[in-house]
Amino acid sequence: MRELIFNAFVMNTTSHIQHGLWRHPNARQHDFNDVRLWIDLARTLEAGLFDAIFFADVVGLYGPLNGDYAVNAREGLQIPNNDPSVLLSAIAVNTEHLGLALTSSVLQAHPFEFARRASTLDHISDGRLAWNIVTSTQENAARNFGFDRLVEHDERYEWAEEYTEVVYKLWEGSWDDDALQRDKARGVFSDPTRIHKINHQGKRYRVEGPHLPSPTPQRTPFLFQAGSSPAGRRFAARHAEGQFIATPNPRVAAELISETRALARSFGRDPSDIKFLQGFTFVIGSTEEEARRKEAELDRYISIDGFLAHSNLGVSQDTGEPYPPETPLADIRTNGGRSHIEWLRKANPDREPTVGDLARLVARRHQRLVGTPQSIADQLAEWQKAGIDGVNVINWYLPGSYEEFNEQLLPELQRRGLAKREYRPGTLREKIFGRSRLPASHPAAQYRGAFSRRPERSAAGLDLVAGT
Repeated sequence: MRELIFNAFVMNTTSHIQHGLWRHPNARQHDFNDVRLWIDLARTLEAGLFDAIFFADVVGLYGPLNGDYAVNAREGLQIPNNDPSVLLSAIAVNTEHLGLALTSSVLQAHPFEFARRASTLDHISDGRLAWNIVTSTQENAARNFGFDRLVEHDERYEWAEEYTEVVYKLWEGSWDDDALQRDKARGVFSDPTRIHKINHQGKRYRVEGPHLPSPTPQRTPFLFQAGSSPAGRRFAARHAEGQFIATPNPRVAAELISETRALARSFGRDPSDIKFLQGFTFVIGSTEEEARRKEAELDRYISIDGFLAHSNLGVSQDTGEPYPPETPLADIRTNGGRSHIEWLRKANPDREPTVGDLARLVARRHQRLVGTPQSIADQLAEWQKAGIDGVNVINWYLPGSYEEFNEQLLPELQRRGLAKREYRPGTLREKIFGRSRLPASHPAAQYRGAFSRRPERSAAGLDLVAGT
């Protein structure tokens, strides 16, 4: 057995994934505005040796263009929500090892501003920042940033290609390794000849530079991505170090992982440079019967309305009208996240599911592992054989789901060698891959030294290197 990666999948909101569960008597996620909830949770996660706290985020409402959002508001379905990047500062200074994964869309922030904010967080956390690269799937999000409609699905990934190019240039190429001097005797804080403008000019962005922060312990944050459409998988194969997957069974997981690793090889990357993390919820009992009773209790709080609204599939994205129940999922036209449809169809390989199946299917969108610690560990071992490298642990309620993981499941996982017994030193990338910098085969690496010329000596004795 090899150790799995464990992330806590959360969001700075009341109702993230398990809609309706905020009403559970043990739930505290409705207090998400209270920073102490998150600091206490982060300490719980660090006690459980979690690799990262992984914050999802959206910058718009789920639903069709000009659609009603009464369900969203009533259920607390990712509204209200707060900016996770601000919250991560508080978590960073109250933890030592926990990785800090931030979701930020190419839609919501200019790449120059985002690169600066991310570097600041990587400095504050001593190299524990990760970025989950997303392209946004909400029509309302597009309207919030001045667009008439959401850009077409595959074009959003083209947009993401240029976005990552800009931030890679800033993170990897703008500052040479020895640019930061901090030499009091010579009176040189930074060597200007080793700091370079990037002068990027592309389809969407013109960025002169230089990057304002100095190089961070990782330079480029650890990179996550979650797309499972063909365009999403290609993007992940080029850029991701960790891909979040939500597959219905180990067979489908093995297929997706194999395809993505083959794509990574075609892009010149080492296929082992991508870790795959399956999303799971756990229902743990001392006996199988107790676990099933707990599952039934949790199901009583589930909001079907919330799940349907979150799926973004029950109504037409064009008209805002509900699809007839007999509509096959294959006939649904959506410019949003297509991974939902792919999961639902693969979960029912013997027939084409319909819109009428959505409530039941969407509520099971993320895999549940229900049982004793021993039986859950058995199931995780089977998924590991299929190729997963880790788990995004989706909570039912905060903070109890993670407390139960630590107390009930973690000891069995450690006994089998499926979970670590102590943290490794270093940055998040060093903990996971044994190195702090991206490998030379990653597309970001091409910008190292790309803006420097061979140095010439100045009269003052400083190397003079012009940026290009």
